[in-house]
Amino acid sequence: MNNKTTNRIRWRVIILGLLLTIPYGYFSIQTPTPSTVSLVYPVVMILTLLVLLNIALKKWINALSFSQGELLTLYTMLSIAIGIGGHDVMQVLAPILGHAFWFATPENEWSSLFFGYLPRWLVVDNIKVLTGLYEGDSSIYKLEYIKVWLKPIFWWSMFLFALFMIMMGINTIIRKQWMENEKLSYPIIQLPLAMTKDGGNLRFFKSKMLWIGIAIGGGIDLINGLNAFIPAIPALPIRSVEIGAYFTEKPMSAIGWTPVCFFPFVIGMSYFMPLDLAFSCWFFYLFWKFEFILGESLGLRSLPEFPYIKPQTSGAYLAIAVLAIWSGRKYIINLFKGIFSKTSIDDSEEPMRYRMALACIVGGLVFLAIFCTRAGMSLWVFFIFFAFYFMLVFALARLRAELGPPVHELYNIGPDQMLPKILGTRILGTSNLIMFAMFWGINRAHRCNPMPYQLEGFKLMDEAETSPKRLSIAIMLVSLLGIWVAFWGFLHVYYQQGFGGGFAWEAYSNLERWLFYMPDRDNSAIGFMSGGFIFVLIMSFLRRRLLWWSLHPVAYPFASSWTMNWMWFPIFISWIIKRILLKQGGISAYRKAIPLFFGLILGEFFIGGIWNIYGVLWHRYIYTFWH
Repeated sequence: MNNKTTNRIRWRVIILGLLLTIPYGYFSIQTPTPSTVSLVYPVVMILTLLVLLNIALKKWINALSFSQGELLTLYTMLSIAIGIGGHDVMQVLAPILGHAFWFATPENEWSSLFFGYLPRWLVVDNIKVLTGLYEGDSSIYKLEYIKVWLKPIFWWSMFLFALFMIMMGINTIIRKQWMENEKLSYPIIQLPLAMTKDGGNLRFFKSKMLWIGIAIGGGIDLINGLNAFIPAIPALPIRSVEIGAYFTEKPMSAIGWTPVCFFPFVIGMSYFMPLDLAFSCWFFYLFWKFEFILGESLGLRSLPEFPYIKPQTSGAYLAIAVLAIWSGRKYIINLFKGIFSKTSIDDSEEPMRYRMALACIVGGLVFLAIFCTRAGMSLWVFFIFFAFYFMLVFALARLRAELGPPVHELYNIGPDQMLPKILGTRILGTSNLIMFAMFWGINRAHRCNPMPYQLEGFKLMDEAETSPKRLSIAIMLVSLLGIWVAFWGFLHVYYQQGFGGGFAWEAYSNLERWLFYMPDRDNSAIGFMSGGFIFVLIMSFLRRRLLWWSLHPVAYPFASSWTMNWMWFPIFISWIIKRILLKQGGISAYRKAIPLFFGLILGEFFIGGIWNIYGVLWHRYIYTFWH
């Protein structure tokens, strides 16, 4: 009998995960840092404690202990819960709902500009109810307030849930191709996978190399955190060197801000990247800097957005999605033939039946179409918008499966930003542009998008030889509960503290710019977007044809992000160390060093995480280990 069939997740584990979702979702809404890191550090912290507890349970009360698959189920559930309440989902979406009505003034003319187009069933327009939110010293627990908020929260919850179910269906369909046929490496999951082996083992924690790494990663954050309390303790300058300032003459001055930083967790996580991908990351970061210098030399900086990084990046990610689909085309065609034929197809070990996965995709899209058209979006715009959106998140899932970046960011490259450049705002019209602004909560930067976490959860089940079927149920439940907890956490906290508008300012500033100036299509942006798409295709072709070609196309758009400014040097350090180890000592030297890099991650996450939790509890900024 297949081990995956016998190793099932018990319901008590799913219930525990749902119970933990409440405090974790509440915590995530108050702090941005956890949801911006690919390996969610509060989840790593609780997973470590659960593993230590499980080691004791296995020895003394084995019936109460967890299997590896169950521990990893909790890890996946809590990662998704924190992501939903995080920096690029609820912390963006929830502020949008009342922002326009509270901050409208005679000077900005918002009331005449777009109030008539706002779908009132998706927003809160009651100024009395909004007063408590923005001024604070109030409470959401008033019947009048709850009644007003309930309707938009319900509809946005259903929207997000439908979105996440479409992602679940897509992940179910591509799981086998990426994990069994292409055997992608999934670098991000290596720490939770190693820590939970056999349900936890003291051998993992007895490694001297592990504790050296913990001492380095945790020691830096301990000293820098204490500096906030005792200024006499000198802080360690891990992010204060800026080499761009040394280039003062043109064209080299165009290099701009170029910090040299030292983040232990980035070094630790980068160690598990494939060597060619780590090289490609820092190489393409310097390549982007070269584009600025070249533009200055050729006088192209007069173009308002040169080198059009966002359009280039957007086109590159679309190409990555196309290449991923193309590489699995035979598998996908055969799978759909099996779905629509009378012959049976073996999907017994999948998270859900393939027909159910297809039903999730189709049903979710139908709901989104009804939701969007009722809110004022044209049906043709809906199809283009969400085709673009799902291509991007598909590429993001591929990025994390192949590259495993410590942090990723797809800021300002979504359909809400690119379609006005491609089509022009006049063709789109006010109603569609309104919805683009409303969808800022799913498009801003994708750092905590749930699709990669779902897919990584399936990979973890595969490695733990555990059936993923109950994990798929757990993901559905935690997604729905996580949405509600995040909405509740936002309202509970800010009705007490008051709220300044947050990321909603970005959404409505974009809308204001579109409606005031009605910019036409941007042919330069279209050209650079096409250039990014073609460049990735060319690199992919060269990589397949030339054995010595080490540049990987997936690193090209990734290296363009703002966060890469902070990460390029730690990735470079990790690449150098790994290259030397492999060259001098081979694979055995690489494996012996693994605990050291696990330690760098754990040390930074635990000590830096404690400072972060302390700051949330006492409403005070102490120290943030990640920029």
